[in-house]
Amino acid sequence: MQLLRLGDRGAERPAVRDGDTVYDLSALTPDITGDFLAGGGVAAAREAIAAKRLDVIDNADALRIGAPIARPQAVLCIGQNYAAHAAESGSEPPKQPILFFKHPNTIVGPGDQVLLPPGSSKVDWEVELGVVIGKRARYLSSPEEALSYVAGYVLSNDVSERAFQIEQSGGQWSKGKCAETFNPLGPWLVPADELTDPQKLGLRSWVNGEPRQDSNTADMIFSVAQLVYDLSQYLVLEPGDLVNTGTPEGVALSGRFPYLAAGDVMEIEIDGLGRQRSTLTPA
Repeated sequence: MQLLRLGDRGAERPAVRDGDTVYDLSALTPDITGDFLAGGGVAAAREAIAAKRLDVIDNADALRIGAPIARPQAVLCIGQNYAAHAAESGSEPPKQPILFFKHPNTIVGPGDQVLLPPGSSKVDWEVELGVVIGKRARYLSSPEEALSYVAGYVLSNDVSERAFQIEQSGGQWSKGKCAETFNPLGPWLVPADELTDPQKLGLRSWVNGEPRQDSNTADMIFSVAQLVYDLSQYLVLEPGDLVNTGTPEGVALSGRFPYLAAGDVMEIEIDGLGRQRSTLTPA
């Protein structure tokens, strides 16, 4: 089962794909939000499908796909969570998770344009496993219980402007992470209980059809369970919040590839979570 949001930007409607059929979720919820996820929305969707209580969206393939979650309160990001990426960034692997934030309005759909900010010169791609929180998590007692707080998983691109992030940062990375459209998300949300192991997923990226990243979430320094547990010690995770778990090696920051320019096309994918295609254009 896959949760989606379909339609024009700002007017998306909630949907669910089961097999080859896409159903309208509007009878259950006005949108796929934290409240829907925390209120048993995934189970309710399954029950409604089984009972044949949902209308079929016949033209689903012709509709724009939006980000699969609406209005997260927070987008929390983990830096240098793959040892090889830390090395290509010129850093030692971190001893503790590195946390930074993206503005929630960075989130756009998986096929939407990504806007190059005025004055940008070092825009970079980052394929990442996104974790969507399903219930409030505060001061969890162990990593073992952390996965029960996860609603599902999404494909996420943590687009970055490295000059803003490093040279103009003032000591914190978020200046290079928060430009509008800098987080294409989706195409869909896979419920946590339908993804057997978040630490066994291949993830890949391409620029203009040329391969860039090719790794596996097994290579994370800090697992999804460790990250959710760790974050809960410092802040309260709310339903619908998005956690970007870090990117593997193969980005432009390494010096092996050119940074992005207008007209370039980023493509990213993760096993079971779909594929994105975003074109760069001036803001």
